[in-house]
Amino acid sequence: MNFSQLPLEEKQRALAELADIKSLFAARGWFPGTSGNLSIRVGGFAEDDFQFAITASGKDKSLSTPEDFLFVDQSGQPCEPTRLKPSAETLIHCEIYRMTGCGAIFHIHSVFNNIVSELFWERKSVPVDGVELIKGFNIWDEEAHIEIPIVSNFAHIPSIVPEVTERLDGRIPGILLRKHGIYAWGANAFEAKRHLEAFEFIFEYVYRWELLNGSARR
Repeated sequence: MNFSQLPLEEKQRALAELADIKSLFAARGWFPGTSGNLSIRVGGFAEDDFQFAITASGKDKSLSTPEDFLFVDQSGQPCEPTRLKPSAETLIHCEIYRMTGCGAIFHIHSVFNNIVSELFWERKSVPVDGVELIKGFNIWDEEAHIEIPIVSNFAHIPSIVPEVTERLDGRIPGILLRKHGIYAWGANAFEAKRHLEAFEFIFEYVYRWELLNGSARR
């Protein structure tokens, strides 16, 4: 569906949901500086023809203004004339939407997700065993084991995309950029938020468990 044909109500709903999520995450300190980005898909779930609302680049996410978000197409280009620039990492959102058909993607920077991305960099994934919050990803196996993918981080964003394409795991609704942050997604904003919160709990747990084990071995 062409962007101009989208119902106004759908566009407004996406913007309202993003504003609520942005305020919530900002209150948790998940957007240090102007970091992080959020998006919600609008207008259907075709692999090669979709649009989404995304946070504008360089904005203080602890504030709410009429210029916090804009709409872009499946190539990351604005859907309508604007002086706003989409997030520098919009191309990563484009690829995740294309590959997963998800409805929302949330990306934050936290101390724990940065630490574990470096701690397990040589493994290229964060191993997690039997933690209850794995169920937040709809994985219900008893004492489930998962591996959360970690990909390289480059200043040149297009260089990141091929590795995201290669490493994305259909069972795990998230991917870590090394020393950067987590991208979490879901069928809608509620599910993406749940997944992000589960990842952040797991990252803190894994870090603290590694710390305790290291102290015990000494």
